[in-house]
Amino acid sequence: MKAVAILVAAGRGERMGADRPKAFLDLAGQPLVLRAARAFEAAPSVEGIVAVVPEAEVEGASALLQPVAGLLAVVPGGARRQDSVLEGLKQVPSGFDGVVLVHDAARPLVDTPLIECVVRGAGEVGAALPVLPLVDTVKRVENDTVVETLDRRELAAAQTPQGFRLEVLASAYEAAIRDRVTVTDEAMAVERAGGRVKAVPGSPGNRKITTPEDLAWAEGMVRGAVPA
Repeated sequence: MKAVAILVAAGRGERMGADRPKAFLDLAGQPLVLRAARAFEAAPSVEGIVAVVPEAEVEGASALLQPVAGLLAVVPGGARRQDSVLEGLKQVPSGFDGVVLVHDAARPLVDTPLIECVVRGAGEVGAALPVLPLVDTVKRVENDTVVETLDRRELAAAQTPQGFRLEVLASAYEAAIRDRVTVTDEAMAVERAGGRVKAVPGSPGNRKITTPEDLAWAEGMVRGAVPA
């Protein structure tokens, strides 16, 4: 099963407090988006990569990612995540009959085994995503009051890459657009369209870089100073 990866790097990263989008921040000598692209370049199933970046970063990102094998395009993103992913989908080669992977460029430490696991899962049932079990007790809160304790055995934290047969994701997005619905990730679009999404084991090292503390943790990971 072959795959095309869409790297979503169009977010502003306001919680990072940096002067540029977080996907272009340096992690041990390489921008996050380049590290993520290199991870997909190394995955045997991935034959193409599309990067979706802020419009102001297209030229710089194109130069940065030019050496990455399989790079198909660098395109500007939209106002919402789903708008950015749709721009990426437009770059998937005509006639492609495999799995589309959608990955947050802010998860630069994704590894080949996880990528290949998602591709296999999506190939089997049409859609798949990696998840991690929750370790904390989870409460539902309304107006500063705890109203319910949720069963964490039925809950999981979603990661990326999320993988989909191309026709499954395209159809789910068409439904979301028709219904004027904003989805928080691609799996949500498939879920609401009635599709099955397979959960595969995620990786603690596949952490999303959102805050300066996350970036410091990732620096330690790359340098071997901290465990996953």
